[in-house]
Amino acid sequence: MKVAYQTDVGHQRSQNQDRVAGFTDKRGNQLVVIADGIGGNRSGDVAAEMTVKRLGHRFIEDGPENPLEAIRWFAREVQLINDEILKKSKEKVAYQGMGTTMVAAIAFDKTLVVANIGDSRGYLFHDGVMTQVTIDHSLVNELVKNGDITEEEALKLPQSNIITRAIGISPDARIEVNRFKFNSADQLLMCSDGLFKTVDKQVLKKVLEADEAISTKCQRLVTMANEAGGPDNITVLIGLNDKSQEG
Repeated sequence: MKVAYQTDVGHQRSQNQDRVAGFTDKRGNQLVVIADGIGGNRSGDVAAEMTVKRLGHRFIEDGPENPLEAIRWFAREVQLINDEILKKSKEKVAYQGMGTTMVAAIAFDKTLVVANIGDSRGYLFHDGVMTQVTIDHSLVNELVKNGDITEEEALKLPQSNIITRAIGISPDARIEVNRFKFNSADQLLMCSDGLFKTVDKQVLKKVLEADEAISTKCQRLVTMANEAGGPDNITVLIGLNDKSQEG
């Protein structure tokens, strides 16, 4: 998988609490991860940094061999990171209440295993169709699921930033993990809420459809979010399954 990513502080925050990275294990499998820190002045970035670094380190040291194992691996490793963040939050007053959302994916040969907790998102672009492959753990998404409001209304509500699950907030870090087919030329888009709350879904799709480098697409999406006011940190990652181009 060819990977590009970009993160930006946005126009209205003084600090970027998003973290993003990609890792490759000894088998050639790849892990990509975005964490969007929450809580406190300086503490959200600490939780996000811990999540990305430790997940990456564990993946390189002892990553899963296959998609089925990856589902269990994500659940176990995220719970361990959750325990570590809870422990660290007791060390300093500044760390109290810190936590982070996370969206991550492991790319195997023709399969993608996607995990998330909180409201950072993953989308899969296949044959011209873009599908959200993560579930938002947010107050407004509960209302959407119950049919009380539409997705469009959810994005405009002031409560749209209230999340119902995160890493480091409670003893139990319940993540969603699912696997999907990942065919040649498919694209994975992962992002923090700073992107999808400011840039329309149809616009995201148009950018993915464009015949240009994935690094250019990342740049364009960050620019669009900033042009829409950039109210939050913006992080974008695109993975392209380029297996067929390998000779």
